[in-house]
Amino acid sequence: MSGVQMITVSEDDADQRIDRWLRRLFPHVSQGRIEKMCRKGELRLDGGRVKANSRVAAGQVVRVPPLGASDLKPAEAPSYRISEADAKMIRGCVIYKDDAVIVLNKPAGLAVQGGSGTTKHVDGLSAALQFDAEEKPRLVHRLDKDTSGVLVLARTRLAAQSLTAAFRHRATRKIYWALVAGVPTPYLGEIKCGLVKAPGHGKSGEGEKMIAIHSNEVDSTPGAKRSHTHYATLYRVASRAAWVAMEPITGRTHQLRAHMAEIGHPIAGDGKYGGSSQENLGDGWGAQLGGIISKKLHLHCRRMAFEHPTTKKPLSITAPLPDHMKDSWDTFGWSEDLAAEDPFESLQ
Repeated sequence: MSGVQMITVSEDDADQRIDRWLRRLFPHVSQGRIEKMCRKGELRLDGGRVKANSRVAAGQVVRVPPLGASDLKPAEAPSYRISEADAKMIRGCVIYKDDAVIVLNKPAGLAVQGGSGTTKHVDGLSAALQFDAEEKPRLVHRLDKDTSGVLVLARTRLAAQSLTAAFRHRATRKIYWALVAGVPTPYLGEIKCGLVKAPGHGKSGEGEKMIAIHSNEVDSTPGAKRSHTHYATLYRVASRAAWVAMEPITGRTHQLRAHMAEIGHPIAGDGKYGGSSQENLGDGWGAQLGGIISKKLHLHCRRMAFEHPTTKKPLSITAPLPDHMKDSWDTFGWSEDLAAEDPFESLQ
């Protein structure tokens, strides 16, 4: 049994969830054990209580309670052996680069960070994106594994601090494109509701899902958070499917997927929120459109606008559609240039 340890967060470890930070140091400590430490107030950050998803900052001191011998097995040094093929792949995703920022068009199916059973991810491949910088780039926001599109990384510590603050305080604009089952009406609208996390069935909570609740129930539901999305129906295929643009005003887990399913128009290919085996028959339900339409998730971060961390000038980045979505667009006779760059301009 170890004694109490007081560990200072390094600059390289800043802006991580405290549970992930702890498991990188002590990989044999279970998620359940960490959450128990938090509930009992044994794990503390600068003397204060924390939740498992609290984020750490450089220079903060974490109090780690005594750990048993089985928890103190040495952590293996992270080994990200990047093959030439993977290095070429991730460099091929770069759609913008300067001294402070790198932006990727993240492929669908590539995780942003490691997790249970995930061996290849952007964070692990980031050393291949160092180029002429002194350090590898840092993640400043996330995309779901199966969501493609604009992913921003910072090339310096100061850029990371600035961009992380911008994302946290919603000083960015994100426009997503999706193919959804059925046709949302009204064509231009908004979705407001509460979202609360339902735990998954995996031993570490894998498979968690967001449940929508009425906004009036948020304050009385433990863990619920308010969520808000603008959407615009751009083009339709009779009553069967539609090309929809979405702008998340809040940034909740799986927000866009849960919101579209909640209004009866799940995103094509979304087995978690739309039913993996349900085919849409034109009634606005079922996430599989059938035929030659890919069963992959049709959700893409098309455009992101934010203030450049160094020049302070507006920067807007657009990412082309991934192949499976482009194939679907071709099937329906759509092209990327049909859509306005900002369909929500009138709402600003």
